[in-house]
Amino acid sequence: MAEGVFPGCAVAIGQGADSLFENAGVGNRQDGRPVTADTFFDLASLSKALATTLVILALIKEEKIRLNDYLADLVDQRLTDDKRAITLFHLLNHCAGLAAHRSFYTILEELEPQERPAEMLRLVLSEPLVARPGSRDIYSDLGFIILGSLIERCSGLTLEEAVRHYVLAPLGLADRLLYNPRRRGIKDIAAGQLCPWRQRVLVGEVDDQNTWIMGGVSGQAGLFGRATDVFYMVRQLSKIAAGEEKHPYLDADLLRSAMTRQGLVSASSWGLGFDTPSAGASSAGRFISPHSFGHLGFTGTSFWHDFDRDITVVLLTNRIHPSVENNKIKAFRPAFHDLVFQSLA
Repeated sequence: MAEGVFPGCAVAIGQGADSLFENAGVGNRQDGRPVTADTFFDLASLSKALATTLVILALIKEEKIRLNDYLADLVDQRLTDDKRAITLFHLLNHCAGLAAHRSFYTILEELEPQERPAEMLRLVLSEPLVARPGSRDIYSDLGFIILGSLIERCSGLTLEEAVRHYVLAPLGLADRLLYNPRRRGIKDIAAGQLCPWRQRVLVGEVDDQNTWIMGGVSGQAGLFGRATDVFYMVRQLSKIAAGEEKHPYLDADLLRSAMTRQGLVSASSWGLGFDTPSAGASSAGRFISPHSFGHLGFTGTSFWHDFDRDITVVLLTNRIHPSVENNKIKAFRPAFHDLVFQSLA
């Protein structure tokens, strides 16, 4: 905090036997108001792993969708020939050849709210590919916008309803990890950026503009939560993947595969919706084992779980307050995780 990495953070750390032995909030969420263990953070792209990916895995278990299904067979829109080779696997593995990000929200703000999701999907599917499907890894928000839309089409539920039904409710987290927290009356929320487009400091509004224009819920972002609840969820997922716990909608083998590097693209660290440590340059530091899974969020959030040592580390910060130009978190993350893993040696 003294070096301006972030105004405040919350951490949850544990090793073995559900031992949560560090759960603390440090610093400020806004204007001197302290971060506590109960402070909600914009989880940003943690939503990709902890919401969208898990619902897709649940729909696969229900045989409503398959990993090798072609995108062309899953959407109503006619696709260009280069996109007809994209599969669900490619989207989850971040190797569909889609661009990383596009600012479509400036186009959608002229439409009525109910028209925006369909137009967002049309714009994403119309965007030219930047690589041949399966040829290289490109971490893509656009791919997960597509996945969010596919969830609604295949489940018959809104994305928010599907996440609640298939993922959060069975874990007892339906009212603990959520979208649009201010609408639920939650006030202890870490402030985000001073948004030049919305012309205000964001508190309880999702940072990602493409998600915000769709009502605060999309396949790529939108979830808010506390460090303890993210910790609990990651611990439960690790147990389900290991066959130690049961979940009504998640298959252990499929979940374990999603948490494992797929190897389709050389040097890619991606599983299916989950990331794994990059050799020699991981945000999880030098001491995490290769047998680990995690994810990062743009707002300064992350979680990692090391299967070999049964260590879970959740770090939530509001590094974008007040400016998204602050990138000191990149150096902080590996240093923080090195200290954690050395301390637990």
